[in-house]
Amino acid sequence: MSVTRSIVVRDDLRPGDMEAIVAHHRRIYGEEYGVDSRFGDFVAAAVARAVERGFPGEREAIRIVELDGEQAGSIGLSDEGDGEAAIRWVVLSPEVRGNGLGRRLLRELLAFAEEHGYRRVWLETFSELRAAARLYREHGFAVTAEDTAPRWGRDEITMQRYELELADPARLSA
Repeated sequence: MSVTRSIVVRDDLRPGDMEAIVAHHRRIYGEEYGVDSRFGDFVAAAVARAVERGFPGEREAIRIVELDGEQAGSIGLSDEGDGEAAIRWVVLSPEVRGNGLGRRLLRELLAFAEEHGYRRVWLETFSELRAAARLYREHGFAVTAEDTAPRWGRDEITMQRYELELADPARLSA
């Protein structure tokens, strides 16, 4: 007898979702990349800043992935002003990876960004997230900055900033 698991993607923010995003990042990145609690604090600070600004506003978006009613992933798009948006809080539990869900969610948020007139979308990540990097590059993002330093209890982590110009003709023809 096989058990069917239910994956639901929501585009609304409910009470407790932002706290669950922080907890999910703490757990996944701690287990998979060996970062300490300071990483979770870093994510919590970004979440707090967004909440203070009233996230999600009209030009912002969130996707919450649930597996059997429990948060199993997230991705957000925040308005950073001056025609720029940021992709934030990208995380998927291992149980929901490998089926194109991350690709679909990124594509949805980039379409949202285009529809809302953003000229540039950026994100920050670290170099060890190779599957995510492939996904970002597939969608036209390019690394625009890197910084290697001790971070979050590790001797060395290379932070990367990726950017995508939405008006890029090469991207539109892909």
